[in-house]
Amino acid sequence: MKHGFTLIELIVVIIIVGILAAVGIGQYSKMVEKSRGAEARMILGNTSKLAYEYWLQNGTFVGLGGSDINVGSGSDQIPSSCRSSYYFWYLVSEEYNAAGSACLSAGRCMSGGKAPQGPSGAGLSLCISVDGSGPPPGWRTWNSSGGVGGGSSIPY
Repeated sequence: MKHGFTLIELIVVIIIVGILAAVGIGQYSKMVEKSRGAEARMILGNTSKLAYEYWLQNGTFVGLGGSDINVGSGSDQIPSSCRSSYYFWYLVSEEYNAAGSACLSAGRCMSGGKAPQGPSGAGLSLCISVDGSGPPPGWRTWNSSGGVGGGSSIPY
């Protein structure tokens, strides 16, 4: 009597392993992109503190620029365009609504950033409201698109 696995048993095991690997790779890619989005959230959180300091000093967000929140093209600044050491580029919205809000945005690098490049349209924005009629001053709301955070708006 010979002991061993039949060809059918081996094929079934290979198929099961293949299915698990396909599902696992997809989930792994989603988790990697989610962690890259966390990097953008951290940087936007830090820049929002600098923007809020600007508002405390000036009483308005009008005139807030990238240099005020350390965003620019310098090697010691947060990148305003894709750079090999970052997955996102960052900017300050130049449009302010009557309520006195400012929006800081991050866009996923499609080229020129750290490889691998991200999906088209992925981005995050962080809007800060400092008017007295709404939420408390310094209230921050995340808006995400392109799969980085699911397209939701959540308080930060």
